[in-house]
Amino acid sequence: MEGLLRLIRARRARSRDLRLSPRERRFTIRRVRACRGLLLLGPLAVAALAAACGSSPSSYSAFDAGPDVAAGDAKPSLDANGGDAPCLSCVETGPITWSDFPPQPIDDAPDAGAAAPPSSGQLFGPPSQGAQSGGPCLVEPEVGSLYPKNWLRPRFGWIAPGGENLFELRLHVANQTSDLVVYTAQTQWTMPKAMWDALRGHSNDVPMTVTVRGGVLSGGALSGEALGSSGPLGIAPVEAPGKVVYWSILPSPGTTALKGFAIGDESVTPVLTPAQVTEVSTSCIGCHTATPDGDYASFASSSNNWQNAFGDVQAGQAGAAPTWLGAAGKAAVESAQMGIHTFSPAHWSPGDRIEISAHDPPDDGSSELVWVDLEAASGTAMGTIARTGDPNHAGAPSWSHDGTTIAYVSTNANRDGRLDDGAADVWTVPYANKAGGAANPLPGASANGKRNFYPSWSPDDRLVAFDEVTSGSMYNNASDEIFVVPGKGGSATRLAANDPPACSGKKSPGVTNSWPKWAPTPGTTSDGRTFYWVVFSSTRDTSGNPQLYVTPVVVDGSGKTTTYAALYLWNQPASENNHTPAWDNFQIPTPPPQ
Repeated sequence: MEGLLRLIRARRARSRDLRLSPRERRFTIRRVRACRGLLLLGPLAVAALAAACGSSPSSYSAFDAGPDVAAGDAKPSLDANGGDAPCLSCVETGPITWSDFPPQPIDDAPDAGAAAPPSSGQLFGPPSQGAQSGGPCLVEPEVGSLYPKNWLRPRFGWIAPGGENLFELRLHVANQTSDLVVYTAQTQWTMPKAMWDALRGHSNDVPMTVTVRGGVLSGGALSGEALGSSGPLGIAPVEAPGKVVYWSILPSPGTTALKGFAIGDESVTPVLTPAQVTEVSTSCIGCHTATPDGDYASFASSSNNWQNAFGDVQAGQAGAAPTWLGAAGKAAVESAQMGIHTFSPAHWSPGDRIEISAHDPPDDGSSELVWVDLEAASGTAMGTIARTGDPNHAGAPSWSHDGTTIAYVSTNANRDGRLDDGAADVWTVPYANKAGGAANPLPGASANGKRNFYPSWSPDDRLVAFDEVTSGSMYNNASDEIFVVPGKGGSATRLAANDPPACSGKKSPGVTNSWPKWAPTPGTTSDGRTFYWVVFSSTRDTSGNPQLYVTPVVVDGSGKTTTYAALYLWNQPASENNHTPAWDNFQIPTPPPQ
């Protein structure tokens, strides 16, 4: 009872808050009166009220709302500071709505190119008008996508069937008073930043539907009107943290560099070039990852038959070698054919800076997991991690964040960064203070008759992402697809993000979905959902170049895993080959403004 009285007092205080609009105050007052009325009815009504109110905030998802959930059922509210909060009202008589979209359609008039005529709305008619198929194919964002809350402002892009030259983009959001309607003669439209900032604050975790349709405008008349892509979108209630650093092959043949960005950046920043590296002399840097403090990129260098090396990525210090790298540690890490390597935050502090690498010495005929004591000034700085029970070679390791377990590829194929054609499964082995131990195949990522490779631990070690291909080389195979499996093994989940829009003519397998890496921390909500973010490369873009995409993996309180379509990062140069990303708390410079 006392809790209900506190709720009434809070609602009354909100109704007096000058930051609420008259409409919002009316709805708040109605809720308080409804609660007060039930209190007067006695204990049975109080029980009914408690059932209606619940004890935790309600959450709404564009993908969880079933067919019985109406558009007005999303219930955003305001917290005591005027910010956003899930609605805690006990009896809803109507939603609090937002007006982040203009009440009138936007007739897009770009700086260059044809503009949509002011009569576009009349030409298109009601939203359902037109042929039921044959309209534009939305490729950005893909239908079924879920934006992180801090995403760069959305860009909408579509492929127009022959002859269509006027388009309607419509975004319906459950808690917005008006649909966003844009008429344009272009095949692309980017949401203004102010509009996006309001929408992601007010309408995250709220059902949305995007629709595009097109027609042929000629002589002031519209013909061939047809509905195109239509389906759900959403904004997650959490952000995607950290920064992505990726390997870019520039249009100039043989020119490579590391570039990077944060998820909300609208351009990328140069991070590291081979010429800036001071530790070794190299012409190519790849297979990179971050040191756990985010200060250095660690990479495989083309010098000395693919040794490993470090380069500072902080502003004003690009390429500098680390001061903590001891002479013996430097010699060990720069051994020939060290290949893909990994670190763990649990073993990254003064006196305990350890690298795990797959080492394939020249002419040795085998590949092992090795540890390297990077700070060692003298003596033994490298040793083998025992893998009892696994007679195969080891490649592409990933070290768990808690420092206890190494996932790696057990294979009979070529073992350097470019895993070749051969059998491959994901296995795990304990670190055990450099000693290793019994190695075992990871259920769900092994023994399935396919090549399973490039494992990557989620930031809480709950999941492992990996690549899978049926046959052929594991390096740059168009048939690569991405799966996730529980960290202790179990049923693997194929990511929905593997699939391009069916209307685009692209299909997976066939678009080289590869090299999955996780954001450095997950986001959690009060209702028990955990949001993980994955970046990967794919060749689904119309240019055919490898480009970077982001997708969430959401695990609810019951353990159910849900995956979503892929989001294209439009801040990256589309003319470059961008792949092998790493996602961590890199301390890279902020990209220059556009």
